[in-house]
Amino acid sequence: MKNKKARFIAVFLIIAALALSACSSGSSDSKSDDKTIKVWTMSPALKDFAKKYTKESGVKVEVQSIPWDSAHDKLLTAVASGKGPDVLQIGNTWVSEFAEAGTFLDLSKYIDDYDNLNPDNFYDSAIETTKYDGKTIGIPWYVDTRALFYRTDILADVGYPKGPETWDDMIDASKKLAARGKDQYAIDLPATDPQFPFMLAWEFGWNYDIDKGVDNFKEQSFKDAIALHHLFYKEGYSQTGKGKEFFQSFSDGSKPMFISGPWDIKTINDRAPEIKGKWDVRLMPKQENNKSMMGGAHLAVFHNSKKVDQALDFINWMADPETQVDWYKTNSELPANKKAWDDPVLADDPKISTFGEQLESTQALPLIPEYERMGQDLIDTLEQINRGGVDIDSALKDYQSKEEKVLKD
Repeated sequence: MKNKKARFIAVFLIIAALALSACSSGSSDSKSDDKTIKVWTMSPALKDFAKKYTKESGVKVEVQSIPWDSAHDKLLTAVASGKGPDVLQIGNTWVSEFAEAGTFLDLSKYIDDYDNLNPDNFYDSAIETTKYDGKTIGIPWYVDTRALFYRTDILADVGYPKGPETWDDMIDASKKLAARGKDQYAIDLPATDPQFPFMLAWEFGWNYDIDKGVDNFKEQSFKDAIALHHLFYKEGYSQTGKGKEFFQSFSDGSKPMFISGPWDIKTINDRAPEIKGKWDVRLMPKQENNKSMMGGAHLAVFHNSKKVDQALDFINWMADPETQVDWYKTNSELPANKKAWDDPVLADDPKISTFGEQLESTQALPLIPEYERMGQDLIDTLEQINRGGVDIDSALKDYQSKEEKVLKD
C-alpha cells in the first residue's frame, strides 16, 4: 500500500514539474461556462445518449470515451496533475485504489439533495462498492453479475431440465454429461476470470476479512472451493485448455453449460440461432448459498471539479429509473436502480429477469487496492493445480506466501 502511494506521488511530481499550471487550474476549462460539464467514460454510447440530458436541462455534456485498457493510466495521470473531468466512470474493482489516492469528491453530504441518489434505490452490494474509508465515492450506474447458461434439451437428458440447483446436482449432471463420449464435457468454467474462484469461496461460506490479511486464504472453506474447482478438471467435466469458442461448443452440445454475464444472451441469440428454444439461464448453483459477484460501474465527481452541482444533477438524471431503462435499451447494461426492473422490457424477459433475481444474491468484491493482483495470482495458482499437477495444499501455501508479500507492499 505504501508503494502505491509512492507511485502516485512520483507521477504527481513529474507532471507538476512539466506543467505546474495544470495543478491549480481545476478539473474544468476555466473558459467554459456553467452550461457545460466534462464526462470521462469507457462506454462510447454515452456520447449520443447524453444529448437527451442536454435537451432536457440545457447543459452540454462533453463526453470523452476512453478504452478500458488505457483508462487506468489516464485516471492516474489526472490524479497526479489535478486536471480531470467533472464526472468520471469508475469500475467497482478500481474504487479502493483511486479512492486512496484522493480521486473522488466525497458525496455523502450531497445525497439527500437528490431523489435518485438515495442508497435505498440500489442493490446493497452495489452500494458497498461506493463506500471507502467512511466516504461515498460515487453512485451506481449499471451493474452486472454471473449466472448459469445451460442447454435445456441436453440437461433434460441427464435428469436436470431446469438446470442444476446445487453444486451436488452440478457434479452429478457433469458426470453423466462427460460420460457421453470423446470430447464431451459438462461445463466451460471461466478459467481466466479472477472473480470466479472468489465466488465459489463465497458459496462455501467464506468471506474476506481485511483485518485477517493472508490468514483468509488458510480457511477450510476457501480450500474447499479450490478443491471443487479442481474436481471439474481432474474428472474431465471441464476441458483443460482453450478448445472451441464457447458459443460453438454450446451450440454443438459438447459443453452444454457455461457461467457468464447477461451480454452473452445476445451473443447466443446472434451466433447460435439454431438452438433457439433449447437453452436458458438459471441462478448460480447453491452450496451454503448461491452468491454471485456484483460487477458494474459507478459515476463519480472528480475531487476538484468546479461544477459539483451540475455534475450531480447529471448523475441524478443518469440514476433515474426511466433513464436507467433507456440506457439498458441503448447499451444492454443492467440497471443499478432496482425500480427500473419493474419495466416490462426487463421484467417480461425471463432470461434478463433471472439476472435481476441473481443480483439480489450477490456480494461485493474485497475493497482493497491489492484485489486485482490477488485475483490474477489466484488464476495462476489454479493453473498450476489444474494443468500443472501441483498439489492443492502446496499450491495454496505458495499462494499465501505470495499474497503476504503483496499485502506488505
